[in-house]
Amino acid sequence: MKKWLIALCCWLPLISYAEEVLTLDWLDLVPEKERQQFNQNQLPITNHDTNAARQTTIGSVREELNGSQVKIPGFVIPLEGDVEAITEFLLVPYFGACIHVPPPPPNQIIYVKYPNGAPIQQLWDVVYVIGKLKTQHISHDMAEVGYLLEGTALEEYDDM
Repeated sequence: MKKWLIALCCWLPLISYAEEVLTLDWLDLVPEKERQQFNQNQLPITNHDTNAARQTTIGSVREELNGSQVKIPGFVIPLEGDVEAITEFLLVPYFGACIHVPPPPPNQIIYVKYPNGAPIQQLWDVVYVIGKLKTQHISHDMAEVGYLLEGTALEEYDDM
């Protein structure tokens, strides 16, 4: 009996991490056919034509990421919550995105639902958000969004 208990304790941590968490960069959210339209800083090459024309050329999602457990860094734009915690927010690749016009393309904005509530003091700098990524179009007043992330954890950003 003791051997079974020891074996169970050894295997249990491995079972809980069976689903690999993919650490993504923002360019990883862009389909291969659209990547040439981003500069070396992974920002969309600006098109001085209308915003509608720009949205038709870039913004597709990578369907193969649907349902993946991911970890991605970004800046938070609060949407829902209170003075203590944020429960829904947009995650964007650079500071000021969505506040300035035009917003990033839909594949460069993630709508995050974080039911546990993210403490506000953690959200001023870049953070990692971990959770299940879904390819889902969401139309919001601030922007068109191509991905939904069901957040389960936040981590401090470490670029090393």
